Amino acid sequence: MNLSDTIDLLIKQDSCFALYRLPWTDEPILLLQEKKDIDTFSSLTDLNEKTGFVFAPFCPTSVHPIILIHPDHIIHEWKNIEEFLQEKHAIFSSEKNKSPHSFIQKTVTNEEEKQQYKDVFRRFMQPLQQREFQKLVLSRKSVVALNKNFSPFGAFMQAYNKYPRMMVSLCHTPISGTWIGSTPEIILKGQEYEWQTVSLAGTMHLENETMPSEWSKKNRDEQAFVSEYIRRTLKSCGIKSTEKGPYTAKAGQVVHLKTDFYFHLKETKSIGTLLKALYPTPAICGLPKTETYEFILENEGYDRSYYSGIVGYLNPEKDTSLYVNLRCMNITPQEATLYAGGGILPLSTAETEWEETLYKMTTMGSILQ
Repeated sequence: MNLSDTIDLLIKQDSCFALYRLPWTDEPILLLQEKKDIDTFSSLTDLNEKTGFVFAPFCPTSVHPIILIHPDHIIHEWKNIEEFLQEKHAIFSSEKNKSPHSFIQKTVTNEEEKQQYKDVFRRFMQPLQQREFQKLVLSRKSVVALNKNFSPFGAFMQAYNKYPRMMVSLCHTPISGTWIGSTPEIILKGQEYEWQTVSLAGTMHLENETMPSEWSKKNRDEQAFVSEYIRRTLKSCGIKSTEKGPYTAKAGQVVHLKTDFYFHLKETKSIGTLLKALYPTPAICGLPKTETYEFILENEGYDRSYYSGIVGYLNPEKDTSLYVNLRCMNITPQEATLYAGGGILPLSTAETEWEETLYKMTTMGSILQ
């Protein structure tokens, strides 16, 4: 049995695992938890003093809780991963095959999706134009039928090879089901006392691999909102930071404005508390944070699930790499559900924002082919 079949079999067996690669590295990492019982939490603060692979939703609920995989095995490099899985093959094969979580989705046409998006867009514009909010993030999902021979590992490998600038992941648990993602956005990264977060907002389509030299006022304002939010949040936590940016950063078929924030932490026992303070940033929610978060939950019209949540490894003593789960999709036996969103300001137009979600969905859509 080859590596692709073995990884796909892990999914069929409902195993708890994460396979990922960090940006600008060529080192795959497999984390596997032997037992099916998973630690779940309702708040990011519950992650204080914890270690493991985090998979958190946009809004924690009993259906979509914060998941922490405690890996019994952490294997680096393809050669070691393949050897380890070959040794485990007999165990996998002896278990009865299960099917990943599956649910029936109503198939809609592109025009129906677009009309639904425009209807929600109008609801989002009203409080913005009335200056109740400075910014809102509107997202949507799109369901694509899968070929019967579709391989989750095969799709992961396409992303692995195609998007070297992104954190690429394939994660499965009995609670979350199967997710594949390629995300450019760090929420918290570091070890011991040296830490980093980023402000990533503003989006332009990449034409012929040419990086844009000018950004619109809407995009610059959108990125400035996120940067100022991070400055104020870190300051409120007693953290002094230094900045690099904003600069243009490529992410798949689009580019963003990005600012890096670097800072020191005196202790790392309260990483969950810092995550709670930072997340969700205006890049995936809006401003003011609490009011826009509640507005999105009530008015967006669907459950984001683990889209725009948090994905990555948490180990404050050694190495933490936590990302916002963007450019992702949820895989079931018959379908892939793709997600994308964008920041909405009073200057935004429905047509432009719809086009932005299409461009963003090509990051995942292109690896389904």
